[in-house]
Amino acid sequence: MPTRRTVLAATAGVTAALTLGTDAQAADADAEADDRRLRALVARMTLEEKVGQLFVMRVYGHSATAPDQADIDANLLELGVRTAAELLAKYRVGGIIYFSWAHNTRDPHQIADLSNGIQRASLGLPRGLPVLVSTDQEHGIVARVGRPATLLPGAMALGAGGSGADAREAGRIGGAELRAIGVRQDYAPVADVNVNPANPVIGVRSFGADPKAVSALVAAQVKGYQGAGVAATAKHFPGHGDTAVDSHYGFPVIEHTREQWTALDAPPFRAAIRAGIDSIMTAHIMVPALDPAGDPATLSRPILTGILRGELGYDGVVVTDSLTMQGVREKYGDDQVPVLALRAGADQLLNPPSIDVAWNAVLSAVRAGRLTEARLDESVLRVLRLKAKLGLFERPYVSDADVDRVVGTGRHLDAADRIAERTTTLLVNEGSLLPLSRRTHRNVLVVGADPASPSGTTGPPTAVLAAELTSLGFTTTRLSTGTAPTQALIDQAVAAAAGKDAVVVATYNVTAAGTQRTLVARLLATGVPVVAVAVRNPYDVAQLPEVKACLASYSWTDVEVRAAARVLAGRVAPRGKLPVPVQQADDPARELYPIGHGLTYAP
Repeated sequence: MPTRRTVLAATAGVTAALTLGTDAQAADADAEADDRRLRALVARMTLEEKVGQLFVMRVYGHSATAPDQADIDANLLELGVRTAAELLAKYRVGGIIYFSWAHNTRDPHQIADLSNGIQRASLGLPRGLPVLVSTDQEHGIVARVGRPATLLPGAMALGAGGSGADAREAGRIGGAELRAIGVRQDYAPVADVNVNPANPVIGVRSFGADPKAVSALVAAQVKGYQGAGVAATAKHFPGHGDTAVDSHYGFPVIEHTREQWTALDAPPFRAAIRAGIDSIMTAHIMVPALDPAGDPATLSRPILTGILRGELGYDGVVVTDSLTMQGVREKYGDDQVPVLALRAGADQLLNPPSIDVAWNAVLSAVRAGRLTEARLDESVLRVLRLKAKLGLFERPYVSDADVDRVVGTGRHLDAADRIAERTTTLLVNEGSLLPLSRRTHRNVLVVGADPASPSGTTGPPTAVLAAELTSLGFTTTRLSTGTAPTQALIDQAVAAAAGKDAVVVATYNVTAAGTQRTLVARLLATGVPVVAVAVRNPYDVAQLPEVKACLASYSWTDVEVRAAARVLAGRVAPRGKLPVPVQQADDPARELYPIGHGLTYAP
C-alpha cells in the first residue's frame, strides 16, 4: 500500500499541475485582454498617428529639447525641425535611433536624460505614446555607446570563443546597460553567415562561417538581450554573408541557389525565431533565387511575407535596414521605397533620407488606395505589442540610480575581460616564440595600423597594446604606422626595431599589394622576432607567410586588444578557435587554416 508520504506527494503534484494550468489560463486571458486594449488603441488613432508609429528616425543632439546650435542647424537642414521634441510633435514617430555621430551618446547619464526627454515629449502629446528607442550596439567594431559603458567582444570573437554561455552573458550585460539608459531595441545580433572573406560590410560582425555554430550563438545572444528586457534584432534577412559589395554604397546580389540559402543563410534566422526574437532587420540585397523580380529583399513581398512570415512562421516586428543606404535607393525613388517596404511586409521604416518625403508618401498611398489602412493597422499593432512587452506603457522612464547601478560596473567590466581572453586565437607560433618572456624579450617595439577607434574606446590599438604590455612588466616603444604605411614610416619602424628584443605589429586587413605587408617584411629582415596581431580580419595571416607568430583579436576595441596583450605575455593561454576558414593567399581554393584551428601554450 502507498505510504502517507507518497499519497501526499502525489496529491501535491496534482495540485501543482492544476495550479499551473490555472495560471497558464489566467496568463492567456490577461494576454488576450492586453491585445484587445492595444487593438482598441489602434482603432482610436488618426491615420497620421498610425503612419508616424511606423517610422524610426535619427535626430541630432544630446537633449530632446535643448540641443547644441550645430545640432539644431543639422535638424533643420535634414528634418525640418529643431529638436527631437519637435520631430515627435510633427510626425508622431514611433521610434528614434541613436548614433554617436548625431551626438546622441556622450555619456550614460546624458543618454538616460535624452531618453527621458524623448518619452516626456511624446507622452505629453494628445494621445501620446511611448517611443521605442533603438541603436546599433553589436559590440566589437560596431558600437554607438562607449566608455564608461561596458564594451564587449564582437560576434566573430565570440564565435572564436565558441561558448554559448559567454555569448548569452555578453548579450545580458549589453542589454541590461542599454535598458538602464532608455534604449529598448538593439539592432543585434548579426545572423549573417560570413562565407566570403572579401565581404566589406559584415566580416567580423558575423559569428562565423558555420551555419550551425552561428545559429547557436545567435540564439544565445537573443536570450541574453531579451532576458535583460531589450528587444533583440536578428539581421540582415535573408542573409548578407556572401557579398563583395557594401549595401551602404551599392546593390549587392547574392547568387545562392534556394538550396544553398536553405542550408547556409536560413538556419540562424530560424534559430532566432525559435529563441523568441522580437524583431528582424531586412537586407538591401537581391537574391534572385528567392525573388527573381530584381528588388532588394527589403522591398520584396515574396521574401518578407512569403518566406519570413509564411515559411519561417515569424510574426514579430520586421524593421528595414536604414533607408538612407544606396542598396535600397538604387531602383526606386525615396517616395516609393517606404510604401513598397510596407507592401512587402515591413513594420518599421528605419531612418529614411527625408522624413517629410517618406511620411507623406505613406499617407498619400493610403489615401489613394495604393496601401490599405488595414495593412497599416497590422504593423502598428505589432509595434505597440512590442512596446507593451518591453514595459514602455507602464515604465517609460529610467533613473540616474539605475545608470549608476548597472552601467560600466566593475563586475561587467571584469566579465568582458574574461570573455575576451577566451576568444583570442593563436594562429602561428613557430619555435614557441610566444608567450614573450620578460627575461628574453623585455624590450618590445609596438608598431602598426591604428584605424579610427570604434565608438567610445580609448585606442588607438598600438597605444592600448603598448600600455597593457607595459603594465605586465615589459619595456615598450610605440610607433603608429597606419593602415597604409609610407616608405618613410617603414624606414622609421625598421630603425626603431634596432636593439629591441621583439616587435609586435598590429595589422588591419592586409592585402597582397598593400604596404602593411612591406612593413612586416622589412621588420622580419632585421632579424628581430616579429609577432603579428590581426586586429580585424583573421585573414591577414594568409598575407604574412614568413611571420613566426600571429594572433587574431577580431577587433581593435580596447577589451579585445588588451586580451591579446595578456596572451602575448603569457598571462593567459590562447583558447580561441577560428570560426572561419582562412584560404591561401595565392590559391583561394585551398585552405591554409580550417575552421577550428587554434593553438595554445604548452602547460
